[in-house]
Amino acid sequence: MTVTGETASGPTGPLGVAVVGAGYWGPNLIRNFRSSTDWDLVAVCDLDQARARTVLGARSGVSVTASLDELLTRDDVDAVAIATPARTHQGIALRALGAGKHVLVEKPLADSVVNGEAMVEMARRQGLSLMADHTYCYTPAVLKIRELVASGELGDILFVDSVRINLGLVQPDVDVFWDLAPHDLSILDFVLPQGLRPLGVAAQGADPLAAGKSCVGYLSLPLAGGAMAHVHVNWLSPTKIRQMVISGTRRTLVWDDLNPQQRLSVYDRGVDLEHSSATAADRTASTISYRLGDTWAPALPEHEALGSMVTEFADSIREQRPSRTDGAAGLRVLRVLEAAAQSLGASGALVAAGPTQPRLEVVG
Repeated sequence: MTVTGETASGPTGPLGVAVVGAGYWGPNLIRNFRSSTDWDLVAVCDLDQARARTVLGARSGVSVTASLDELLTRDDVDAVAIATPARTHQGIALRALGAGKHVLVEKPLADSVVNGEAMVEMARRQGLSLMADHTYCYTPAVLKIRELVASGELGDILFVDSVRINLGLVQPDVDVFWDLAPHDLSILDFVLPQGLRPLGVAAQGADPLAAGKSCVGYLSLPLAGGAMAHVHVNWLSPTKIRQMVISGTRRTLVWDDLNPQQRLSVYDRGVDLEHSSATAADRTASTISYRLGDTWAPALPEHEALGSMVTEFADSIREQRPSRTDGAAGLRVLRVLEAAAQSLGASGALVAAGPTQPRLEVVG
């Protein structure tokens, strides 16, 4: 191993990492692992070795191979980061975990709940870290949203409305739900007090291009306590929108990811319903009042989310603890995606999302 020492809690010093896949997302992981003091990028694995060498640069000393077997036999590889199509995640991850390597996986964790569960179980048996690369959960904006929700600043959550639309590439192997919704679902899992634990999933999709898959999609997720989360994803919009509204009993937060001058706004505005009668049946005695208070914008630090993500991966290994976006988080997202597919097949009926594990809280 490349680590320089061991402590009671785990290895110290830079960890050796290899990236599998140098296509769309792999170069971003390669860049951040190379610039991190927590990691030593020792190898890149891709069937297209010329592409991998181009990503690394002509003067790079990082090894390039097309053989996963060769990569997994290396003693200087402590962890493997997988940036390949979702259908290949389970096979690569199980081989890496079986070889004693910690694993980071690009979203979604796998192409099915069953395959994701096999990955989580293997990591548990091996005592290794399995982390989902839910990148948005490491952005300054989402970290602040999580802080505001946890502190009670917003009060009890009433609704969440998330929009992720643009004129995007129609994917050949997945629909718009599997392509775009993992981002929003992973954010909801990260910021909601109990994680992503909907009471059901209802999905409506449209295929106006006759592409054979949903290109426009809407997810409705009823939550405990009467709250509702709604996610809109779309490949066909001529305008790009990345916005989330989280409303609570005290305040409402608006996140506009495309507004770098003011990504977050917190509104002390809302509707209060006061009942003069204690009986639920007597709504005629209810009065509505409107709060029109101040609006403020939290200050956010500037740092790249992937840089924080690779640091968290290293910390979870050293401290021998689940990462903030561990395999269980990846499974919670997969369960909603599979339920959405079932709901689409049932004309939008509400479908249970299956058993979920409670989110593990990480201090710090």
